[in-house]
Amino acid sequence: MDIIHYNEKMLPMQDLETIGLASGGQLLLNVDDLKALLSGRRTGLMQLQNLEAENIKIKSMDAKVSLKADENGKINLLIHPVYKKPATPSFLDDNEAQKLEKGEVANYLKTTTDDKGNKKELLVEYDAETREFIVSDTEKILAPDMVNLQFLTAAQKENYRKGKEVTLPDKTTFGFSATDTHGIRANKLALVASILIDGGLTYVVYKGLNMLFNQKRNEVEAAKLSPGYYHAVQDAAESQNSHVPNQMNRTYTRGGSR
Repeated sequence: MDIIHYNEKMLPMQDLETIGLASGGQLLLNVDDLKALLSGRRTGLMQLQNLEAENIKIKSMDAKVSLKADENGKINLLIHPVYKKPATPSFLDDNEAQKLEKGEVANYLKTTTDDKGNKKELLVEYDAETREFIVSDTEKILAPDMVNLQFLTAAQKENYRKGKEVTLPDKTTFGFSATDTHGIRANKLALVASILIDGGLTYVVYKGLNMLFNQKRNEVEAAKLSPGYYHAVQDAAESQNSHVPNQMNRTYTRGGSR
């Protein structure tokens, strides 16, 4: 789900300007990358300028960026470069790692134990663009309550958090993906996800979605959206115009260049 963790005023503008992603206090990000940043995800791959680290100066490099708050609440800009060779997590065996790298499987669900003996369920994906394994704590993956105004069952929410595809009666199929800038993939070009927060319904309108893992998509069929989608878009617009507390529409119309 595309719940916004940060607002634009919280962005480290000086750091963004230093690497060429902002200028004169104005962001130079497209709408998808901005949404990814504000939602706590990684942007798409982009060219960064004038990087400095440990007395090393790099004129330009391809990388993704994300935000992370430290213990004091300060928002830091993280840079995810393209690695020559991925660092394999200890809980993956060589066969599993190779299948992820080759794109033979979308993800692996692994159970690990922390230093205190607590079990943790992790979803592991592979980002082929940066050559990096992406690990998500399934407890922190937020599953939508509704998609296209259709309620998800408890089992569907669990499947979503575990990286499995979910199919609705309107033939919309979707799944979580930490490697995707939208955080979600689908067999349709668009969908509306909703979640109940503090008694209000938050709408997230996704457009231009990427296809499901290793699946070919019929673009004509993908553009045929269900009545539920259009009703959800209408509800989202009405909630944006209403003054009901805790009821928000998380759609963005801001453009930009990368």
